[in-house]
Amino acid sequence: MIEQKKYSVPSIQEARKRGRKETNYVSYEFDPKLENFGVGKKYIIKTYGCQGNLADSEKMSGILQRMGYTEVQEESEADVILVNTCAIRENAEQRVFGEIGRLKKYKQTNPHLIIGICGCMPQEEKVTSKIRDDFSHVDIAFGTHNLPNLGEYIYQATTNMTRMIEVFSEEGDIIENIPTYRDHNRKAWVNIMYGCDEFCTYCIVPYTRGKERSRRPDSILEEIKELINEGYAEVTLLGQNVNAYGKDFTDMDYTFANLLDDIRKTDLKRVRFTTSHPRDLDKATMDVMGKGGNIMPHLHLPVQSGSNHILKRMNRKYTKEEYLEKLAYLRTKVPGISITTDIIVGFPGETEEDFQATLDLVREAKFEGAFTFIFSPREGTPAARYPDETDPSVKSERLQRLNELVTVGSLEGNKRFENEIVEVLVEGTSKTDSAILTGYTAHNKLVNFKGDLKYIGEIVKVKITKAYSWHLAGEIVE
Repeated sequence: MIEQKKYSVPSIQEARKRGRKETNYVSYEFDPKLENFGVGKKYIIKTYGCQGNLADSEKMSGILQRMGYTEVQEESEADVILVNTCAIRENAEQRVFGEIGRLKKYKQTNPHLIIGICGCMPQEEKVTSKIRDDFSHVDIAFGTHNLPNLGEYIYQATTNMTRMIEVFSEEGDIIENIPTYRDHNRKAWVNIMYGCDEFCTYCIVPYTRGKERSRRPDSILEEIKELINEGYAEVTLLGQNVNAYGKDFTDMDYTFANLLDDIRKTDLKRVRFTTSHPRDLDKATMDVMGKGGNIMPHLHLPVQSGSNHILKRMNRKYTKEEYLEKLAYLRTKVPGISITTDIIVGFPGETEEDFQATLDLVREAKFEGAFTFIFSPREGTPAARYPDETDPSVKSERLQRLNELVTVGSLEGNKRFENEIVEVLVEGTSKTDSAILTGYTAHNKLVNFKGDLKYIGEIVKVKITKAYSWHLAGEIVE
């Protein structure tokens, strides 16, 4: 039985603070006592949430691999099980709690098993308290800000039988050179910034990820050059709001547009980025996108609602008209660009008229895909206190109507590629048919086609023979 020795709870009040202190940049230092600590032991990381969580999991894998651990796919084989969590929606949190409870059975067959929960959920005070009080089989818990301490937590939990529950409220420094074990050998995530200062009224992210802080451009460009040398073909630049990159620099005028243009000049074959906030998407960035080259003609630009009334209640800081103006400008710079988005239905105060405005926006914007959600109140956010009189059945019906319209837009966007030859970065085989290869086009369209396994990891030409709502079918062009 591990005896609790360390417990620090996050504070949403502390997380609200946005100090003027400049970000420090330090290099990760591997503690010599962790060398070979995990030799002969195995781990598994279960990841929930966004691309940022996936990138964090790759760093945790890197630390574990550096300690000597090897990755496995079966929980029953693992000596360390980490659950990397997302806090965007409440139902996702409940699924994670169910998952953590299920993992308890593995302690019966392996009493030395270390179970950990990390990521965004522990950054919520109520979650950390619940882990402490209701999940005694969880040995370590840490948040997004203290990921670099993973090795120490596992060492203490294993060697000193110490239950390590430590979650920082203050973001702290940007830690460079954390070991990274990437999940793909041709596509890579590259964080360019962390945190968000937008404070949308429904969103918990500014509290779980902290204030906006940008990596130095030379560190980013060096990482990308290393990836090119290692044979990576595609990089996706990550940030809670990539368009705000560089705004926190006090010693130079260097924005996201500058960074994107510098990456455009490298030998990297494909560049993508996410997530973009419409308010901060400026003409300079769109002008760089218009230069083409390795910048892919796809943009995910979350709009959330088509009603100015609801956008104001969400604190999105733009109007429907301003959003559409930016799309119009972008399409003059990048003809044929594919635009996808996020939309919330059933936000407190949303009327049928507000919802119709959203449907009108979807038609006018010609989205080629959307992640759609029913509003989920998050404790600690302003919207959680908003009166919400809309019946859940009405929200579900609105979501269905929205999804039907999004499906129409996706099919229309896909049909324009029928009989066209496109370039596809082949990622692997279909989960349902090993004879079918799958990959993505420059416009981020999923393509399925028959082909030799030798093409995995390569960019190949494929003629599109049929467009479906959510994928394309094609034939490889030899």
